[in-house]
Amino acid sequence: MGATTVAVLGSTGSIGTQTLEVMRAEPDRFRAVALAANSSVSELAAQATEFAPAAVAIGDAGLEPELRAVLPAGVEVLAGADAFADLAGTADVVVNGVVGFAGLGVTLAALRAGRRLALANKESLIAAGPLVQPLRAVPGAELIPVDSEHSALHQCLAGQSAPPERLILTGSGGPFRGRTAAELREVTTADALAHPTWSMGPKITVDSSTLMNKGLEVIEAHELFGIDYDRIEVVIQPQSVVHSMVTFADGSTVAQLSLPDMRLPIGYALAYPERIGTPFGAVDWSTVGRLDFELPDTETFGCLRLAYDAGRAGGTAPAWLNGANEHAVSAFLAGQLRWHEIERVISNAMQDHDGAAADSVDAVIAADRGGRRSAAAAVMGIRA
Repeated sequence: MGATTVAVLGSTGSIGTQTLEVMRAEPDRFRAVALAANSSVSELAAQATEFAPAAVAIGDAGLEPELRAVLPAGVEVLAGADAFADLAGTADVVVNGVVGFAGLGVTLAALRAGRRLALANKESLIAAGPLVQPLRAVPGAELIPVDSEHSALHQCLAGQSAPPERLILTGSGGPFRGRTAAELREVTTADALAHPTWSMGPKITVDSSTLMNKGLEVIEAHELFGIDYDRIEVVIQPQSVVHSMVTFADGSTVAQLSLPDMRLPIGYALAYPERIGTPFGAVDWSTVGRLDFELPDTETFGCLRLAYDAGRAGGTAPAWLNGANEHAVSAFLAGQLRWHEIERVISNAMQDHDGAAADSVDAVIAADRGGRRSAAAAVMGIRA
């Protein structure tokens, strides 16, 4: 049996580079046939030189000549907004490591092509779950989550004949766990970006600090596993060793434990239903010491509550929420908002949601843009 072919879309980002690390560790098992990046020409060219894919894509079409000039001979080059999606049917496994709403096209294209989708782009399910769900029935299509929490749930559920009673998503609590609302009024951007256990990009790190990231993961878990929101819980696990849990009707709880290392869920998604042989994230039990659990403070960290509300509202509410949150976080990172104002901006923006159904890509895009516009107006109102 030959090597599994892999398309790594978003190959120069955090998920993409760690995917390539997994592939380096198991060179006889996986072969990269397509790589794609938005604008990192030199890094993409270096990856192409090492992994020799048949094709690469650059999202910024204006950079195509520069990329062609530094690529090895014989590598096909695609460019522009649709280039990533065009590569989604070229491999056995498609890793969607594209950041933000731009990853939706990759998700839809990979599933339509009947490929296994290793999904790290949570916006695909959060904003467009109703569009993604029918495509999971395409022959050959398979969706394996790469998020550590959803990978943990997938692992806990694998091989179980009984349906789950509850899904329990764990989270570290972010850099501000335990702080009061008064203490959080003066935190800085640097404070919000100082995550205690994970190294991530700035947007997702800020989301972790507000617990919006956990709220978005609740919506994603609902879409992935078809479990009602009343049966999806969030528990803070500050050591980030227990990555999520599933409770069954008989009272048993099954958990997945490992050290914080995204290469483990990536490897799981690449090899499923088998497992890779490299022990990323293996626990040394002599050093763990203790495992703590506590409930999240949804009064201080109200973004988690906003996400539950949007998920229960359904339709395009999650897309509106996602757009509003992305704008609010961008404004915070640009120094236009204080940290404690992020929740206020999103809450105000959600009051403008038009109640539209998520019945087309255009409707989802419109909701995302609507959320951003409403958030922009809320930011301006705060700054006035």
